[in-house]
Amino acid sequence: MDLFEAAGEERIQRSAPLPARMRPTTIAEVVGQAALVAPTAAFRKIVESGRPVSMLLWGPPGTGKTTLARLVASHSEAAFVTLSATSAGVKDVREVLATARNRLTMEERRTVLFLDEIHRFSKSQQDALLPGVEDGTIVLVGATTENPFFEVNSPLMSRMTLFRTEKLDDQAVRTMVDRALTDERGLADHGLTIHPDAIDALVDRSGGDARHTLNALEVAATLTASRGSTEIGFDDVSEALQRRIVRYDKAGDQHYDVVSAFIKSLRGSDPDAALYWLHLMIEGGEDPEFIVRRMIILASEDIGLADPNALLQANAAAQALAMVGLPEASFALSQAAVYLAVAPKSNSVTNAIGAARTLVMETSGTVPEHLRDSHYAGASKLGHGAGYRYAHDHPHHIVSQEYFADGVEPTVLYQPGTEGREPALSQRLAWIDQILGRAGRTRSHEEAHGTE
Repeated sequence: MDLFEAAGEERIQRSAPLPARMRPTTIAEVVGQAALVAPTAAFRKIVESGRPVSMLLWGPPGTGKTTLARLVASHSEAAFVTLSATSAGVKDVREVLATARNRLTMEERRTVLFLDEIHRFSKSQQDALLPGVEDGTIVLVGATTENPFFEVNSPLMSRMTLFRTEKLDDQAVRTMVDRALTDERGLADHGLTIHPDAIDALVDRSGGDARHTLNALEVAATLTASRGSTEIGFDDVSEALQRRIVRYDKAGDQHYDVVSAFIKSLRGSDPDAALYWLHLMIEGGEDPEFIVRRMIILASEDIGLADPNALLQANAAAQALAMVGLPEASFALSQAAVYLAVAPKSNSVTNAIGAARTLVMETSGTVPEHLRDSHYAGASKLGHGAGYRYAHDHPHHIVSQEYFADGVEPTVLYQPGTEGREPALSQRLAWIDQILGRAGRTRSHEEAHGTE
């Protein structure tokens, strides 16, 4: 690089956005990824050895995946080449591989290929990378915000080492802001300070995203200068941020993780956590019909007959959503979520389903003659319905007769739970079982708890 090129690079660097100017150039400058850059961490040892391996960096946006990939290249004095899976194709991959092969042959210099959003590559595109990874032509560093076990082909995964990046914690964000205000690469020339309330807001509302934090800080600095001040205030940060980042990708891994947290909060009877996850999904643009379908499932799967009204509440929320839509339906969804969370819990219906399916799979029977359909002409000649005893003709509208399939031993499948309304069902079932001659069911709430 000659003097003119160097001067040009310097001008480009000075005019780059603050996140690019503040990009760490050494592992020591990396903040918020202690599991990767601690002195004993495997990632750090691999990088500092100068013998990099192909790897996957998996984590939220703004956690330094690109920076870490650049450090892999710089420590090994390798050429650093970037491709974005959103725009590159198989042809681009093959061109990179060909150039890397020539570089390795002619210059004895390796190539680190950084493939951003690798999860967006199709199977054929990912397969095109395999030869170069296998023979060492390139060191592939893939970055993804999605679960790679779902999105990256197994053959490619097996040839790469997986490292996870985490969103920045509060202290890491503070360190990064302080550095940007005092480092000559950042805003040191502006002589700015930041009010404690302003940095608190930046930390709280940036979502642990380094890129977003520094972009917001740069905008806030411009707003501060425009009003002739040298202290970045709370209002400057608020205007720069506009609104808190909602870390939610309804088409990706978080779609499953967040709804899982929501369902587990409902099941665990925590209405506050359930509301948090519910509105994280709503603010993140999740399909509300998907949310309410999961609530309907939970109403039977985890509450069931302990409170039959839970299913009515969930269905009512679904109807409200269909009639008024969001945002108004958020009231009904919230009401239903709170109801489901505080309702008594029982998985007796779930257990009964499992027991019934097992019995069906393990037995083979036929419908008894007296239970067969007898409403059509000629059915009586076949003996259908013969001997059937009509329940309403008997005391209490219950009559003992064989209701299971011929060849299948009558088996207790439903065991009532001990919460909510199910203890009352236990008492009625005990009476019904006596009439039907059924044995083996938990008789009462007291017996279920081992007391007299």
